[in-house]
Amino acid sequence: MLTQSPYILYSDGNGNIFEDTSLYATGRSAWDALPIPAEEWIELPEGGQLYELPGRRGIGINAGTEEMALCDKGWAVAAFIPPAHTGFYLAAYETLPDAPTLPLFCYTAVGWLDGKFYVPATRIEQDIRQECAGFDDKQVKQGVKDLLQAYPHNRLVKHLADNCALTYHCPAARNYFMGRWECPIPSSPACNANCVGCISFQPEEESIVSTQERLTFKPSPEEIVEYTVPHLESAPFPIVSFGQGCEGEPLLMWETIRESILEIRKHTPKGSININTNGSKPDAVRVLCKAGLNSIRVSTNSAQERWYTPYYRPNNYHFEDIVESLKIVRGFGGWTSINYFVFPGMTDSESEYEALRKLIKDTDLCMIQWRNFNIDPDWYLGKLGITDTGDRLGMAQLLELIHEEFPHLKFGYFNPPMERIKGDYARDFAH
Repeated sequence: MLTQSPYILYSDGNGNIFEDTSLYATGRSAWDALPIPAEEWIELPEGGQLYELPGRRGIGINAGTEEMALCDKGWAVAAFIPPAHTGFYLAAYETLPDAPTLPLFCYTAVGWLDGKFYVPATRIEQDIRQECAGFDDKQVKQGVKDLLQAYPHNRLVKHLADNCALTYHCPAARNYFMGRWECPIPSSPACNANCVGCISFQPEEESIVSTQERLTFKPSPEEIVEYTVPHLESAPFPIVSFGQGCEGEPLLMWETIRESILEIRKHTPKGSININTNGSKPDAVRVLCKAGLNSIRVSTNSAQERWYTPYYRPNNYHFEDIVESLKIVRGFGGWTSINYFVFPGMTDSESEYEALRKLIKDTDLCMIQWRNFNIDPDWYLGKLGITDTGDRLGMAQLLELIHEEFPHLKFGYFNPPMERIKGDYARDFAH
């Protein structure tokens, strides 16, 4: 544990990063810059990256006077923390009038001390499935070659190869081509939400661009079954997951998904069939559960409708529908997770904490995947018109309170395979 705060970092605009030993690093919670408790800093995990934040001056604490001050030596710096880690504070900075909107990544606070980078975060998940060190590019490329030869007419395998694995280096797609764990099934080119931070579609008039191209076709059940059955049969800890970031909303393709699940289960009882979704169509979820769906992960930026709706901007569905979808899956004995976008200052506000407690109780939720929110903080708060989030607990205390009140509720970052759903999950993935 650190005995003092790390020093603030700044960038010279040419890709070089320096520390300023006259200022300690601070963290951002909603709109506010705050000192970060020494015990909440950890070393930047392997796979973490540093970002320059153009048009922004970092906010630090003067090492002599202990007053807040701007670092005017260069641009502010933030960290991307790799999957399996949840950040407690955003990078704190003052935005200049001509600053560009930041692209869709997470911007965690970062500092420097004794030759190491530090971030305020925790490892929320012990699963190693997206560790940088676990990927072998040669093996991925060989897997791409082999599977494209095995399924020469399968548009989904080609999409996962050319777009997801080779262009965007998607960890889930790369794992599929390495023959292991969770296999993605992009299913829908269309969506029934207009999320502010959508990573696969942004209107031309927006000041940011989407980080990846969206799926452009509707896959057939035959294409889905052709490559997922062998994966379920042969991969260790196998999962197949409908719904990925590179597409629209999979529940709009529920008939195709239902047919696929029924056909998959004719060929193999192995593994888990999951859907990552906005949970907008409870009736479709019920049909999929009857067909054999094992688990659902519903994405949300908030447990409160007042913050959910202006972010998701849903078409023909409401926040209550996502709650109903979670209840339906539990009613069938399935596993339920929320893909919970963590935004320090909002996620740990007292009003959000109370709403989250209610959601957990009302739905008998199995798991929270505490995901770092990939979005420009100023842009997000501005789009939702949020000026004050009220009293806040702090992310570390929020995690502690939820864990204490709901000891059965699993914390993590990834969809668990059937072996862990049925087995001793807590031992493998201790909180």
